[in-house]
Amino acid sequence: MRRPPSVLSRLAAALAGAVLAVTGAAMAATPAQAASLTPVSGFGSNPGNLGMYSYRPDGLPGNAPAVVLLHGCSQNATGYFNNSGWRKFADQWQFALILAEQKSANNSSTCFNWFEVGDTTRGQGEALSIKQMVDYARANYGINPGRVYISGLSAGGAMVSAMLATYPDTFAAGSVIAGVPYRCATSTINAFSCMNPGVNKTPAQWGDLARNGYPGYTGARPKVAIWHGTSDFVVGAANATESRDQWTNVLGISQTPISTTNLPAGTTLETYSGDQVRVYRISGMGHGTPVDPGSGADQCGTAAAYFLDTICSAYRDALYFGLGGSTGPSPTASPTTAPPPTPTCVTASNYAHVTAGRAYQSGGYAYAAGSNERMGLYNTFTSTTLKQTGTNHWVIGC
Repeated sequence: MRRPPSVLSRLAAALAGAVLAVTGAAMAATPAQAASLTPVSGFGSNPGNLGMYSYRPDGLPGNAPAVVLLHGCSQNATGYFNNSGWRKFADQWQFALILAEQKSANNSSTCFNWFEVGDTTRGQGEALSIKQMVDYARANYGINPGRVYISGLSAGGAMVSAMLATYPDTFAAGSVIAGVPYRCATSTINAFSCMNPGVNKTPAQWGDLARNGYPGYTGARPKVAIWHGTSDFVVGAANATESRDQWTNVLGISQTPISTTNLPAGTTLETYSGDQVRVYRISGMGHGTPVDPGSGADQCGTAAAYFLDTICSAYRDALYFGLGGSTGPSPTASPTTAPPPTPTCVTASNYAHVTAGRAYQSGGYAYAAGSNERMGLYNTFTSTTLKQTGTNHWVIGC
């Protein structure tokens, strides 16, 4: 069901994408080649009424991989294609891009309807439309069905979560940028609290929601990269931790990282068991897709509204997806994980934990350092027991 514009305009104001996306398309230089972003019609029954665009680099071989891209609110496919940096690596490493585009007829601010049950259920609405785009690419472009990936920003990132939950048999991996866990919200009413400060559930509760996206599925699950700025006040940074809890639980792995790595632009990469889940936290970054304009091998994209000049997320994700011949972090990364100390337990007020560095506060709530678990209100009246499980890594309970 489509929401009236008056309600959607309020949601769009909170979940804003790049309002300059269209002008950003003009800012990007046009490569000297024939390949271009092409609209595609007739790709299926399209119950979600979405637009489809494809990009196939010159000389694309048969059985090539493909990456599906989902833009944020007030953005469109062209702007995301030109600014996000993915085109550079599609050309360089020879894979196709499939871009879904929301229409104002569905949502007045062109947000994917990640908060609507009818659009985030397997076999229905926008989720099915995106799946049909993949099926079309397989049938008409010779795309490798085992090497399809997906990435998106904000509302698009939330829809990535929906696609990974409802179609785990379609995607080998996904990247959620400034998004939220699957089924965090099921209406416009609870979408706001889901976005900020976020909804706190146990890993098992989040995992059950994702597993219910495709009941009875027992096959392989996609691996997941999660990106979030620590100063994102549109979609609260706590959502990165809640998303981590969801996908680590779905994959049956621990919520404690096996390593932590320092990357450029104040980025911290947490790697979880078997590199099945990654969490990138970018210090001081707000709401947007991380890009890093320049000609370096690990640089990409165009800085614009909601395309933030920090680190090239497309490069890291392409490597993580296995599209560039490597799945490891950049050689410039410096691992910082140290052997865990003997567990130490401390019970104190949330205010005292923050003061002592065992936790930090954001939006009136306290979060455990390292694990980023939400402890409750940041004040002197709420007490929490924290256990140290690694260098500057604390978890709730003892």
